[in-house]
Amino acid sequence: MNRGRQRTVAKEVTLEGTGVHSGEAATLTFHPAGPGAGVRFRRTDLPGTPEIPATLDHVVATELGTSLGRDGVRVLTVEHVLAALYSQGVDNVTVDLTGPEIPIRDGSFQDFVAALRDAGVSEQDADVRVLAPETPIQVRGDDGESYVVTPAEGLRISATIDFQHPLIGRQFGSFEVRAEAFSTELAPARTFGFRADADPLHKRGLALGASLENTVVLDDNGIMNEDLRFPDEFLRHKVGDIVGDLALLGARLDAHVVAERPSHAGNVALARALAEHTRRSGRVPIIDVAKLMQYLPHRYPMLLVDRITEFEHGKRIVGIKNVTINEPFFQGHYPGHPIMPGVLIIEAMAQAGGLLLMEEVENPDEKVVYFMTMDNVKWRRPVVPGDTLVFELEMVQFRGHTCKMRGQGFVDGHLVAEADFMARIVDR
Repeated sequence: MNRGRQRTVAKEVTLEGTGVHSGEAATLTFHPAGPGAGVRFRRTDLPGTPEIPATLDHVVATELGTSLGRDGVRVLTVEHVLAALYSQGVDNVTVDLTGPEIPIRDGSFQDFVAALRDAGVSEQDADVRVLAPETPIQVRGDDGESYVVTPAEGLRISATIDFQHPLIGRQFGSFEVRAEAFSTELAPARTFGFRADADPLHKRGLALGASLENTVVLDDNGIMNEDLRFPDEFLRHKVGDIVGDLALLGARLDAHVVAERPSHAGNVALARALAEHTRRSGRVPIIDVAKLMQYLPHRYPMLLVDRITEFEHGKRIVGIKNVTINEPFFQGHYPGHPIMPGVLIIEAMAQAGGLLLMEEVENPDEKVVYFMTMDNVKWRRPVVPGDTLVFELEMVQFRGHTCKMRGQGFVDGHLVAEADFMARIVDR
């Protein structure tokens, strides 16, 4: 499902500040990025300028903020900047960062929103991807968090928070997440914390950059700051955090999210449930195995794709592989503890990608796809009998008869493998 065109920032814009947890100074710069790039953080202070995509697969921590990591490199407290990007409709951007943590600024979302508005947006020649749950979804966390998601047009978040403090107590609010509404109703709301927690957090290396300039601090009597920006500023900030965490889906949401006592861990669990719901709801085949055999030269036991459930011409394909105990490779590969060989997971992913490429040529029956390179291959967790592998491949570039694709494999919403491919179409 698509709704409008993807967008990026029209020009570079820079913000500076200090990380609320690390206490380290950092400069953040938004750079334009191409269609389909998504949001990618780039640590320019480290050798090789490592990149971390802002996706659920790269979430490494959710305590007092959401942090992303890849190959030992981290970016801390990403939720505020992601909420601003989502709310302003910026789909593709590279975020350069000169430190380990996003600057906290004044503790709210509004400086990031203002910077994006200053940069402006540029529409791109690609459709926005939209996730629209078809049936209600429920998620419960380990610490009392609960969420219900129902179908809706656009994104609305209704939330309740409950804190044992006389200035907060139980608060409820409902907000539409649109650019202007977010800017006025949610963006000014600041993060908050309790004075009694300060010393224990400092001993753990947290909240080292927190101050009354960037955090609403509550003591036994009230707030230590001059005033609140809204009577329910605490609730509004929590709703903004939900927006930022759900932005890790990398898509627009058509949904009404009802949250009770939301947390970063709960928000991320909700995002994972939404991603898996989307994968499962799209498992009705549009290409079954009989048709697959017309396109792919592979046959049993090397035909490793059972069906195709989603297809966007020249853009994206989703394939399914049901892994059963009867697979021939289980007879010799860890027979006492059957695990699908990693090379066959990548082979199955490549076969699905080959179908995406074959749709780009005339007379596909007379062509075959040869894979030239596979880069950034990673296996994240084992695949065992009973698993259903869901392969998602996206075309990055197509020139002549050569294509670059990015692929990921999932089981129950968890990333199990990923790779970048380069392939070429040749005559049979």
